[in-house]
Amino acid sequence: MQTSATSSLANWLLSADPKQRLRIQRSLLAANVFLACCGLQAYAVWMGFMQAQDAIWLSGAIVANCLLWYAVLRSGLNQRFADPALTLPQILAALTIIIGAYSVTGPVHGSTMMLLVLVLVFGVFNLQPRGARIAAGYTVVAMGVAQGVMMARDPVNYPFKLEIVHFLLTAAIVPTISSLAAQLSSLRARLQSQKDELGQALVRIQILATRDELTGLVNRRHMMDVLHQHRKRLERTGHHRFCLALIDLDHFKRVNDTHGHGVGDDVLRHFAQIAQQALRDTDVLARWGGEEFLMLLNDTTTEQANVGLERVRDMVAGATMSAAVPELRTTFSAGLTAYDCAEPLDACIERADRALYAAKAAGRNRTAVEPASEPVSEPRLLPASAPAHAAPLRQSDAASII
Repeated sequence: MQTSATSSLANWLLSADPKQRLRIQRSLLAANVFLACCGLQAYAVWMGFMQAQDAIWLSGAIVANCLLWYAVLRSGLNQRFADPALTLPQILAALTIIIGAYSVTGPVHGSTMMLLVLVLVFGVFNLQPRGARIAAGYTVVAMGVAQGVMMARDPVNYPFKLEIVHFLLTAAIVPTISSLAAQLSSLRARLQSQKDELGQALVRIQILATRDELTGLVNRRHMMDVLHQHRKRLERTGHHRFCLALIDLDHFKRVNDTHGHGVGDDVLRHFAQIAQQALRDTDVLARWGGEEFLMLLNDTTTEQANVGLERVRDMVAGATMSAAVPELRTTFSAGLTAYDCAEPLDACIERADRALYAAKAAGRNRTAVEPASEPVSEPRLLPASAPAHAAPLRQSDAASII
């Protein structure tokens, strides 16, 4: 219970969004630099090196700055910007406060230069090259102006010879840190680019492993995985029966021989597109090999499945299969069977193959059905033009497959 309460409090303070929480945590970590600056001011006041009023004003500015950035990050306003971490604005604000501390801490002002460098180091891993250059240039110029003003106003605590050393150190160290930040930023960009390329390559590999490159359909290997999943579901629940249809494009070799393989590829692609449009979302069509396709029709009987096949046939019959040969028309033969949960998948596919052979032997452009419950027998032929020759369908059955 205590752990849950602690987690809820952390989410309330730091946000439940992991990215936002990280940004807030980094901002609060950087606030430790300001706490050190406040401690230095307290010591300077105690030793009489700076006025208490200056310390109060500077500490107030520090607290206001920390609260401002916390509010912006916690409210989510930061996500409207290109850099949601607001790294450069936070660093410029921090540099301004530290340079202000440099100007009012009198004899101990040199110690604030450590904080100056520390703030820049915080930005090394987040600043873009342009932001790093802006931060470096701002630091050198602002420090030079502050040193010039203080040398004129308080030459005792800000002697010229000492301030020249401080300025030269600033001008040497700050650009070096800026250059390092730019190099790290370029390295991050290259690593991110490589990561993106590897991710895209992985996606392409996954697609090639499961999809047929020509048609975009699932390939034979992945289709077997899908069939095994459906078989396990059927064995587990006793429901979710399905049918398989093995489809072969009629006289496809003649298309390749007459018009070339380019036109043949067009026919395969267009058939795949048309068939997918005609089928339900729950059905699966795979390229089985060459001009053969395997269709899985979910939760249906062979009579209902044949309605879907005939819808595919009607759409294919009137479609232009290749822009190069607009007059080319395509038909297909199909062997249809229902899966019996007591049999291996290979047996069901072989039965669909026998039915396909019967459809081709009977003149093509038709569907032959071989029942699952019967041993090897003469497949029942369903003419392409008359799907109603099959067992009568209820109107609800036809609607479910269409």
